[in-house]
Amino acid sequence: MGILSVDLFITLDGVYQGPGGPDEDREGGFEFGGWQAAYSDEETGQAIVAGINRMDALLLGRKTYDIFAGYWPNRTDDPIADTFNALPKFVVSRSLTDPGWAGTTALSEVAEVAALKDRFEDIHVIGSGELVRSLLKVDAVDRLNLFLYPITLGAGKKLFPDGAGVPAAFRFAQPPQGFPTGAVALAYERAGVPVTGIDIGEG
Repeated sequence: MGILSVDLFITLDGVYQGPGGPDEDREGGFEFGGWQAAYSDEETGQAIVAGINRMDALLLGRKTYDIFAGYWPNRTDDPIADTFNALPKFVVSRSLTDPGWAGTTALSEVAEVAALKDRFEDIHVIGSGELVRSLLKVDAVDRLNLFLYPITLGAGKKLFPDGAGVPAAFRFAQPPQGFPTGAVALAYERAGVPVTGIDIGEG
């Protein structure tokens, strides 16, 4: 049985929207596209690439799929592009039936994702916040790989907007890793349900 890992670049105030470029995602009037660039360094890049190299399948929501499909197939002499273009890819969408990115299969329902774990060892979701929230609701996420950046934006799409969270506990899958620019890689795995009301004893 394989695992489903989520890879997400996120700010201190929980925003994941448009880290890669100014025009990546302007939905909602977002003005901070490309916020991740100021925190790039060689060590962070190596950690991101290491995660990409671990995956044997890529799962995306429709919006992130459209961004990726419009970019990566056109890149040449780029190891990341070579990996993404060669991987089996899946997109969850009720409207997309014939994906144009070679090697992509459309899934109409989140429920279809569970069967992928019987076929692949390490499926990664990149970005795709709406899809991630849906997967968390059905307890399909095994691991969260978060790159947390030392910046707050005050606006933008958040992984857990008010009322969208689901009760779940996590534990470290590996020790945190800090980078020179202040970013931190946090890897968590599912650890059951939240435990509350622990009695810490009386003095």
